[in-house]
Amino acid sequence: MNDTRSWMYRRLENGFITNDFFNGVEEFVNFAKMHPEIMCGETMRCPCNHRRCRNRAYHDEEVVKLHLCRYGFVPGYYRWHHHGETYITPEVEHWIGPSSSAQVEHVDHMHNMVHDIYNSINIEDEPQSPNDTAKNLYEMLTASETEIWEGNPNGHSQLSFVARLLNMKAKHHISERCYDDLCQLISELLPTENCMTNSFYDTKKLIKGLGLPVEKIDCCSNNCMIYWRDDIDLQECRFCGHPRYKPSLRRTVKKKKVPWNRMYYFPLTSRLQRLYASVETAKHMRWHNEHVQDGDAMCHPSDSPAWKHFDTTHPDFALEVRNVRLGLSADGFQPFGQSGQQYSSWPVILTPYNLPPWMCMKDEYMFLTVIAPGPSNPKNKLDVFLQPLIAELNELWSVGAKTYDVHVKKNFTMRASLLWTISDFPAYAMLSGWSTAGKLACPYCMENSDAFTLPNGGKTSWFDNHRKFLPMVHSDSIKMREELGRDASAYELFKITHQKKDGTWVDARSKALDAEMNAQFLEATQLDADFESPHNPTPEVQNELYILAVGGVKKRKLYGVGSQAEVLYPEAMSGRATHTRANSMDVAAAKAEAAAATSKVEELTRELTSLRQQVRYLMEHALIDPQATSYDDDSTQP
Repeated sequence: MNDTRSWMYRRLENGFITNDFFNGVEEFVNFAKMHPEIMCGETMRCPCNHRRCRNRAYHDEEVVKLHLCRYGFVPGYYRWHHHGETYITPEVEHWIGPSSSAQVEHVDHMHNMVHDIYNSINIEDEPQSPNDTAKNLYEMLTASETEIWEGNPNGHSQLSFVARLLNMKAKHHISERCYDDLCQLISELLPTENCMTNSFYDTKKLIKGLGLPVEKIDCCSNNCMIYWRDDIDLQECRFCGHPRYKPSLRRTVKKKKVPWNRMYYFPLTSRLQRLYASVETAKHMRWHNEHVQDGDAMCHPSDSPAWKHFDTTHPDFALEVRNVRLGLSADGFQPFGQSGQQYSSWPVILTPYNLPPWMCMKDEYMFLTVIAPGPSNPKNKLDVFLQPLIAELNELWSVGAKTYDVHVKKNFTMRASLLWTISDFPAYAMLSGWSTAGKLACPYCMENSDAFTLPNGGKTSWFDNHRKFLPMVHSDSIKMREELGRDASAYELFKITHQKKDGTWVDARSKALDAEMNAQFLEATQLDADFESPHNPTPEVQNELYILAVGGVKKRKLYGVGSQAEVLYPEAMSGRATHTRANSMDVAAAKAEAAAATSKVEELTRELTSLRQQVRYLMEHALIDPQATSYDDDSTQP
């Protein structure tokens, strides 16, 4: 190390990078490589002054050198604490001077304050030893990693061998008694000094040391309640009165009571702590904060507006990047298939989204947390089985759990939050409590839904409600604007979205509406001077006639355009287009006059027909001389 670090901020001289800076960068990189515990594999933190780095992003050696030569060091980084340095040498202390030393001391105090307030990790401290929970785990793993017998060719340990057997037991439905016999047989076949477990009970004791327990909670057979916490000693349901246990046929024999129903809950905290206890996963739990978004592309939930809004709303939670963000999904399935016994089971799965996308969607990182029992669908009582999970999530949010991060070898307080749920529409109703049936089924529209009941079938329909979810200026309107050189009218936009490429219409209503619009154009040709031709009215007139043809605006929406009409055609929707309104009034008056004239012609035609019949009657009975009367059937006079 140089006697001073003045070279760090004397990068350029006459526009060129100095030799001292080149040599100093080489020295810095070599110093960082001497502390592999701070590095992430072959990459290290980049201390350049680029806004995306600044000791947050990890790069390889060559990229770090290039960034430092291009952008220089981040200001005030005289102490390389991000790269393994735990103290400042006396020479550097002497060179920095009182003012710079005070600046560094101020930085230390700021770190300590943040550490005290938010229980965040202090990266300037020396590596810490694991807490008691993590220490017990590591000791158990070390003990169980001993070979099943010394010198076995495949290198199986006691833990790996037992885990393989348990997997076979679950896969092939092996009974406990058969498992015990199998363990004893394997133990007899192995050399005398082996570590093989002798029974299923011994295997469970070994696995229990992993700290991944399961809680079996009795519940009411009608899904009214679970016997948990304050209700753990109840003998019957306090809602329906159904007994907790099945009746015993032999009252004289003391036998363990069997509940009518039972749920399974797998605690979440211990499994989240395991993500930081493993070297393979601990370094990836920061990925959501360290990756750089590619423009506007969303490749991970951390790029979404919901994630960013949550960080803005809860800055104390977002300050610790190792806090866990979770997503919950639930759905039902029949474990015995469609042809077997009718039994509906509902698993609840949690996924940590701190991990990169190629990891968080893997099976091993989808944590089965709750198994709601059957045989019937819990429907709106699913929340009864979620009580243990909700209590643990509240505890993780408000208090947190002491966790050891093996990647940086430090303890921190891990908190967790549930960002969203992922489910189909029926499960959405069960999780949220919002009914997804009937006119108010849409949880977005709620009471503003456009659903209507079919007059004949009586079913609820949401036809033509999809366009209101489009962007305010969607692609169809932009395309028409580019082609026409102006904003498209509502009728022109309707033709684009409802007419197929072969010229046919998507349904009979669209075809009838187009015919009615053409008829209105022909009728209004002689009444409106703005019409250059029957098929070329102004956009304002088209909007007004289209609104009349579709029956007006209903619930702030227009048929064929949806809620976009308020943004695209505000004048026509608000009724402030006086010119087109006058034109529409003229058209309406012309329609009324035409209808009256048609009625008058029909009346005169009926009178003329009656008069012709009377003349024929007189001629047939010789009451009128045909010679003296000139009558023509095509004439209007006898």
